[in-house]
Amino acid sequence: MFQQKTKGIKISVKTMYNGTIYRGYLPYYAFSYFITIENKSEKTVQLLERFWTIFDSLNNTEYIEGEGVIGQTPIITPNGVYNYKSNCFLLSSIGSMSGKYKMIDTNSSNEFFVKIPTFQLTTTPTLN
Repeated sequence: MFQQKTKGIKISVKTMYNGTIYRGYLPYYAFSYFITIENKSEKTVQLLERFWTIFDSLNNTEYIEGEGVIGQTPIITPNGVYNYKSNCFLLSSIGSMSGKYKMIDTNSSNEFFVKIPTFQLTTTPTLN
């Protein structure tokens, strides 16, 4: 599990390899990632936007940004938890993702960023 805490918001990530799929004649390696967002602060926050950088071992880089996650902009109260699952498709069997969430303190309207830890996407466990 990969974890990162920023301004009282803890992000945890688990990954899973789901096999190979074909789009046309190209094989893609399918991965799922499971995100847990825990509000360890004393403030109610709302996740507004996401920003992802996705790398693979063939030197392909993809940038993703948009409103919320999985079509939602969750509000997370103090000690609250929000979980979601999403997917990623790579042309190689090894890659990584990193990013950040833009959040807002619902009381003060102050916006801030929460770092998402860099996590590995791999078809088989590898040793560093």
